[in-house]
Amino acid sequence: MARAVGIGLVGVGWMGRVHSVAYRRAGDHYPECAGVARLVMAADESEDRAREAVTQLGFEGWTAEWREVIAHPEVEAVSVTVPNDLHRDVALAAAAAGKHVWIEKPAGRLPRETEEIAEAVRAAGVRSLVGFNYRQAPAVQHARRLIDGGTLGSIDHFRSQWIAAYAASPQGALSWRFLRERAGLGILGDLGSHAVDLAQFLLGPIVSVVARTETVVAERPLPTGAGTHFDVVTDGELAPVENEDVVWSIVRFERGVTGTIEASRVAVGPQARYAFEVHGSRGALAWDFERMNELSLFLALETGDDGYARVLMGPRHEPFGRFQPGPGLPMGYDDLKVVEAAVFLQSVVDGEQREPGMREALAAARVIAAMERSAASGAWQPVDGVALSAG
Repeated sequence: MARAVGIGLVGVGWMGRVHSVAYRRAGDHYPECAGVARLVMAADESEDRAREAVTQLGFEGWTAEWREVIAHPEVEAVSVTVPNDLHRDVALAAAAAGKHVWIEKPAGRLPRETEEIAEAVRAAGVRSLVGFNYRQAPAVQHARRLIDGGTLGSIDHFRSQWIAAYAASPQGALSWRFLRERAGLGILGDLGSHAVDLAQFLLGPIVSVVARTETVVAERPLPTGAGTHFDVVTDGELAPVENEDVVWSIVRFERGVTGTIEASRVAVGPQARYAFEVHGSRGALAWDFERMNELSLFLALETGDDGYARVLMGPRHEPFGRFQPGPGLPMGYDDLKVVEAAVFLQSVVDGEQREPGMREALAAARVIAAMERSAASGAWQPVDGVALSAG
């Protein structure tokens, strides 16, 4: 019989709502999961949003003070879905109180904060999960199985693009994501952390990098009200963007493969082109989140046919069958969060740390730190720690 796990939520914005619904759905898709979420208390600085956690999301109580969530004796695990500037304080307090932590990437504003969180979680002996949800896509899981199983032969090329248009308009509002004090890094922390984590998930550790970053839109209009990074403001007062919009990087994997990683929040056109290609001596594969339920697979040396085959995910591609009965019926973004909720609840109950946790977040942060150092120096940098360039 599944055991109830008392859940606390810090941040009742879009992602907080996604977590809340994912907890409620986890048992439907993972009936064997040993944990079932009991939504105990939610916190948000906006009292209206905090109340909605009770009236709309099913929490038993609400508060405007996040520390009350941590202190609640019936809260066993905490979802951290606030902006980046609160991640460290909330996660450290939760770990110190013995509460398990599901935190959205990039964990800390800067790699050194991610290291602090990882150490606090390790020292406290609590379970962690980090929101690297793209790992959970069935096509990505299948790609890793093909790579690990040798289907592509010896891997010799890797390329990755993480391009979103949410900040392509110069009139995009100056939300917290563009401010160093609130967000920390820009695209390096936002999509860059996903890109690095997925690259290492597929091909193993990255050991050295060279990178260039650029802030393409130097100023943006101040938001009218709370604002999000999707808002557009015309004729607003301008203020400086304090972190990077674009990163281009060449990376060297421990296994001997050289690859490229590019991420941008200002490129016109792609909306969520979170994509990778892997080439080997016997075949190749490619995936793009905009076509999440498809994997392009090229095995010409075996079939004699040139060109990529379009492989639709289906029930044989775990975890697809938990969500849809047959190919062509798509899974979506929120389903990936349900996978995460089930993984987190299972880990809380049985005590087994599963991936991706703070260990994987720290591994990505070390690569991001090396990219930032390289962007400052113009030289190749080893992946050996989280020390950053000044600023």
